[in-house]
Amino acid sequence: MSDQSTDPATEAFVAYRNLLFTVAYEILGSAADAEDVLQETWLRWVNVDLAEVRDQRAYLVRITTRQSLNRLRAMQRRKEAYIGPWLPEPLLTSPDVAEDVELAENVSMALMVVLEALSPTERAVFVLREAFDVGYDEIAATLGKTPEAVRQIAHRARAHVEERRPRKAVSPTSETRATVDFIVRALHEGEPHRLLEVLAPEVVLITDGGGIKQATLRPITGAERVTRMAAGRLAKLSSAVTVEATVVNGSPGILLRLNGEIDGVLALRVDDARVTGLYYVRNPEKLARLGAETVLTLR
Repeated sequence: MSDQSTDPATEAFVAYRNLLFTVAYEILGSAADAEDVLQETWLRWVNVDLAEVRDQRAYLVRITTRQSLNRLRAMQRRKEAYIGPWLPEPLLTSPDVAEDVELAENVSMALMVVLEALSPTERAVFVLREAFDVGYDEIAATLGKTPEAVRQIAHRARAHVEERRPRKAVSPTSETRATVDFIVRALHEGEPHRLLEVLAPEVVLITDGGGIKQATLRPITGAERVTRMAAGRLAKLSSAVTVEATVVNGSPGILLRLNGEIDGVLALRVDDARVTGLYYVRNPEKLARLGAETVLTLR
């Protein structure tokens, strides 16, 4: 058996593994499926003649994108049968990700939710072009389309995202962190009514229980309604719930535990020091990676 430390194929794959995972995760919105895609990418990569590969990074991204697209199309059937809103699988990330504005925005729960409105091809093109700055010619070769067709798809996808993306600029990380800390204190002290101080009037709450855990089947809009729901939920749980600040998908978020066990993760979008989006994932099948931070990168 060969020494993997000197195996060029293994060295290249390991060197770009975090990048490939990020590509797959952004296209799929599922860390579990992204890991499966990396396995499929590896199986194809080890059979490639490296002497024929001019750019190993581009080649690996190409394989990963194709496998991600295949899996994303298959996932569409799962999503159609899903009970309630489908939210991306949340990831705990390091504070360094939050400080990288470009990376944090690209992996944010808010943008990932918007990407769900795109077709599989539109999503792949948008992710490759906007997040990873892949050239139109390379994307065309990856998807088996002409560069002009890819330009049109990218334009259409960008327009769809801009229509759905919040208009205001995202608040600085320090401001978002302060808002999260305020919410943690309010919930910890049993004063959910104080949430009205930081929730935007038009705030939207989306919860994902996947039919396994209790969750609302439709988004809840409005600061008053969201606050009432939080108050009602806390009243039922009493002292059994604990909350702590964390970093979710590159942005400050909140980890909730019930009787010591993780109950869910709350990701937030904060604009002008006001919370405009709340994304609460309770589906236990999407909470498997919360024991450790996930490394994400655009490079």
